[in-house]
Amino acid sequence: MITLFAASLEAAPKSAPEQYDLVIYGGTSAAITAAVQAKKMGKSVIIVSPDKHLGGLSSGGLGWTDSGNKGAIGGLSLDFYQRVKTHYDQPSAWRQQKPEQYSRYRKDDDAMWVFEPHVAEKVFEELVEEFEIPVVRDEWLDRANGVKKADGKIVSISTLSGKTYSGKIFMDTTYEGDLLAAAGISYHVGRESNNVYGETLNGVQTARAHSHQFDFPVSAYVIENDPRSGILPRVTTETPGEDGTGDDKIQAYCFRMCLTTAKENSVAFPKPEGYDPKQYALLARYLQGDWKGVFNKFDPAPNAKTDTNNHGGFSTDNIGMNYDYPEASYERRQEIIKEHELYQKGWLYFIANDPSVPKDIQDRMNRWGLAKDEFVDNGNWPHQIYVREARRMIGPVVMCEPMLRALTPTPKSIGLGSYNMDSHNVQRYVNEKGYVRNEGDIQVSPGGAYPISYDSVTPKKDECTNLLVPVCVSSSHIAYGSIRMEPVFMILGQSAATAASIAIDQNIPVQDVEYSELEARLLADGQVLQMERKPKAPKMVLDPKKMEGIVIDDTEAKKKGNWPISSVVSGYVGTGYVHDANEGKKSIAFHAKDVKAGKYDVRIAYSSNGNRATNVPVTVTSDGKEVFRGTINQKKDPSIDKVFVSVGQFELDGEAVVTLSNEGVNGYVVADAVALVPVK
Repeated sequence: MITLFAASLEAAPKSAPEQYDLVIYGGTSAAITAAVQAKKMGKSVIIVSPDKHLGGLSSGGLGWTDSGNKGAIGGLSLDFYQRVKTHYDQPSAWRQQKPEQYSRYRKDDDAMWVFEPHVAEKVFEELVEEFEIPVVRDEWLDRANGVKKADGKIVSISTLSGKTYSGKIFMDTTYEGDLLAAAGISYHVGRESNNVYGETLNGVQTARAHSHQFDFPVSAYVIENDPRSGILPRVTTETPGEDGTGDDKIQAYCFRMCLTTAKENSVAFPKPEGYDPKQYALLARYLQGDWKGVFNKFDPAPNAKTDTNNHGGFSTDNIGMNYDYPEASYERRQEIIKEHELYQKGWLYFIANDPSVPKDIQDRMNRWGLAKDEFVDNGNWPHQIYVREARRMIGPVVMCEPMLRALTPTPKSIGLGSYNMDSHNVQRYVNEKGYVRNEGDIQVSPGGAYPISYDSVTPKKDECTNLLVPVCVSSSHIAYGSIRMEPVFMILGQSAATAASIAIDQNIPVQDVEYSELEARLLADGQVLQMERKPKAPKMVLDPKKMEGIVIDDTEAKKKGNWPISSVVSGYVGTGYVHDANEGKKSIAFHAKDVKAGKYDVRIAYSSNGNRATNVPVTVTSDGKEVFRGTINQKKDPSIDKVFVSVGQFELDGEAVVTLSNEGVNGYVVADAVALVPVK
C-alpha cells in the first residue's frame, strides 16, 4: 500500500545529481528484471522507488500468477518463478502445510507459479543483493517540476525530498505512468471506442458483460422494486452508454488479499474505522437470493493460504470508485486507496458478522482470517493496490485487438503475451427493469500467444529519445487487458533494459536500436519472441433475429434453479449463454408458442468445451405431448454453423417446448438457444 511521503515539500533543496547509465523510476517486478539485465550488460543502474516494498503486485498479494501459456515465458521472468520453486523445495518453507498437501507444488516441476507474497518479495530482495543494485525507497517523483529535458532527452529526475538522479536512459516502471506523463509523452486514460483501432471488445460493454454479473434479477432500490425509495449504495443512476463507444472510465481495482485457515497464523477480520453496513445492502440482497459464489476465487496458495480475487456481481472489486486515480495527486490517490481498503475490509467484516448474511456463508467466512506472517508492517494488509490500468502511452505502435488475434502483423517482437483480453467491470448501473447490472467485464482469449512490439515500449521519437516504458505500454484498453500480467511486465522490463544498453553503447536514440541486434541478444538471454500460430478470426456469433426458423434465445427461456450467464467460450447465439454451474438440480425450457403445424428440424445451440457433459438430457414436446427424449454430447463440436446440433425432425403444432436438464450429467450443462427450422 502507498505509504506516507513528503508531498508537503514544495521547495526542498536539490541535491547534486547522481549519475547512472540507466535510471529506473518505480519498484515493480519490471523494475527488478530491468535492473538485473542492465547490470548483466555492464551498465550502472539505480531503482528510484516510491514504494518501500519491491515487486509491486507480485509481492503484493498476486501469488496466483495469471500466466496464460507458460511456454511463452522466458528469460529473467522465468528465472523468477524458478527461484520461487527453489524456495519451496526447502522443507523449511512448509510451516502450515506439507508440500504433498498442496496441489500446485510438484517436486519435478522446473518452476512454481503460485506463491506467498513474502516469498516473492524475498526473491526480489535477493536479486537486488546478488546483482548489487542500488535502490532508494519512499522517493516520490516531483511530478510538477522534477523532470528536466533538453534536446528531446530527459536529463534528470528529482523527487519531492530534493534528490536528483541523472542518466543516459530513463525507464518508467510504475503502474501509473507518472514519469512518462511528467516528461510530456502522449498517453490515454480510459476506453477507446471500437472504431479507433478496428476492435470489437473495446469501449462500453453491456451485452457481453456476462462474467462477474448478477446471476438473477436483483432490485436496485432501497425498498425492493420501489423507485421512490432511492437507489442502493454503490449503484450509479447514469446510463452506461452505447456499446462500443469510448469513455474516460477505467476497470475496477481491488487488493489481492492473502487469507488463511491456519488458526495459529490467522488474524480475525478487523472492523475498519468508518465501517457502514449499509454499503453492503446490495450484497445482502444478493446473498439472500441464494447466491453462493463468495468463495469461488479463494485460490489456494502454499501453507493454507489464498490469493483472493474478485468473483461475482458484488465482490472485492470496488466498481466505479477509481476513475480519477490515474491522474490524481499523490494525496488524492491516497484517499482513493484508503477508500478501497475500507470497502474491502468492510466486505470481509460484513460477511463474517452481519446478521443478514446466510449462516452457511457466514460460518464458512469465519474459518478464514488475515495471514499473520504477511504484510507484517501494514496490519497484514497488502501494501499494493491492484492498479489494473491507469495511463497507457501512445507510442509509434499501439498494441490492439487485431494484433493480439494475429489478424494484423506485429513488428519487432520483444516478448510474448498470451492471457485473455480481460477487463474487469467498469460500472454498476440500473437497467430499464429496475435491476442492478454490471458493465465492462470482458474475458476473451486472443487465440494463442502473440508478440509485443518494441515500438510499444518507446515514445514517439519527437517526444523523447531516451525513455522506455515496459509497464504502461502503448496499447488500447482491451489489448492491455491481456498484456498487463506480471510475467509479461518482467519480460518487457528485461527487453527494455537490453535495448537501453545497446542504445547507450552506440549513443543513439532508443527508437534507433537495430532490431536484429536487439533480437539476437534477447534470444541469447532466453527470451521467447515467437510461437507458431495460424491467424484465427473470432468464432461466429449469431444474431437470433437474423436466423432461419423460430429461434428462442436463453434470455427468453424459463429456468428452474440458478443458471449463471457466461460468454467465456466463444461461438454462440446472441450475447452469450447460460450454464448450470455444475451443481444442484436444474432445468431450462425453451417455449415456442403458436407454432404452425408442420415438420421442423429441432436444433440446440451450445458452445463445446472439455468440461461439458456428454449426456445432457433433452425432451421435446408438441402441444403437451412428448415427441423426443434423448441426450446430447456437449463436449462434441456442434455440426451446424459450429453452434447448433440437430436432435431430429418432428411434427410440431401449437406450443413446442424444448427442455434441457442436468439430471445425472457428468459435466457442465450449457444452454444457449433453440431453433425450430421448417423442413421443406
